[in-house]
Amino acid sequence: MKEHLIQEVQRQMLPYLNNAQLKQLKAVLEKALTGVTVHRDKAADVSESVDTVSLFITAKRIEGCSEKTLNYYRQTIFAMLSGIGKLAQEITTEDLRRYLTDYQTQRKSSKVTIDNIRRILSSYFSWMEDEDHIVKSPVRRIHKVKTAKVIKETYSDETLEIMRDNCSSIRDLAMIDLLASSGMRVGEMSALNRDDINFNERECVVFGKGSKERIVYFDARTKIHLQNYLESRSDSNPALFVSLASPHGRLQIGGIERRLRELGRRLDLPRVHPHKFRRTLATSAIDKGMPIEQVQQLLGHQKIDTTMHYAMVKQQNVKLAHRKYIG
Repeated sequence: MKEHLIQEVQRQMLPYLNNAQLKQLKAVLEKALTGVTVHRDKAADVSESVDTVSLFITAKRIEGCSEKTLNYYRQTIFAMLSGIGKLAQEITTEDLRRYLTDYQTQRKSSKVTIDNIRRILSSYFSWMEDEDHIVKSPVRRIHKVKTAKVIKETYSDETLEIMRDNCSSIRDLAMIDLLASSGMRVGEMSALNRDDINFNERECVVFGKGSKERIVYFDARTKIHLQNYLESRSDSNPALFVSLASPHGRLQIGGIERRLRELGRRLDLPRVHPHKFRRTLATSAIDKGMPIEQVQQLLGHQKIDTTMHYAMVKQQNVKLAHRKYIG
């Protein structure tokens, strides 16, 4: 509590003192408060922590984060505050290291999960530092968690054809074609309406993460199967994909994922899910020589590093490129 009081004095003096003066102020306060016991009202602690989290979430909402992301941020931060049992302004680097270690041990979480938590906490405490709620973020000295780089699977051409040949409905065939040829996210596809499709240009506008709008494209086969599917429908729902059973409501993300899982189980194919189509498209585009910047645009990634994680270049192409440019 005494350390928090010193930090609070430093924080309020930030506009008036430079770094050297703040350091000297801290030394003076530590000496002056030697042997002094300081107590704080617990109700005020809880209120202050909730206020900073609420303000942080508001700031992230203004930046364009989705409600799903904001809820994940909120739950992660509150879990940390509850787990450590301190006011946010009092939390130290050692507290956070201990919390992350215990979290990983107790829940047997992967390194990827722990690093995701670290990133969220880093964003929260960096915001508090920028807003002068704290002098220095305690996450600064907690570095990125090193994770194993795993080459994720993609669909082979044969697997895609097997899925197409075994679709039990024309709707499912159109869904697979659209995912495979456009590389759109499953949430983007679920939100599409009939009027969003431009069949002449074989393109459509989707709203990606952060409500960012972009154009995606599909091939001639997808165009034909989409048109056949829409012509076969008798309902008036504006959604592009609807349930097969009446009253033919919009097909949600869970419905699309469940349908693909069922198809995979029926055909004895491992791990059939929508995101795998997206990764397959990125890998195929890179292998065929599409510039990485264009793949980034196609997938709607803000950072090119994200695109690189999706695009797994086949080893045979690396071998051929080595012979062409080096060997």
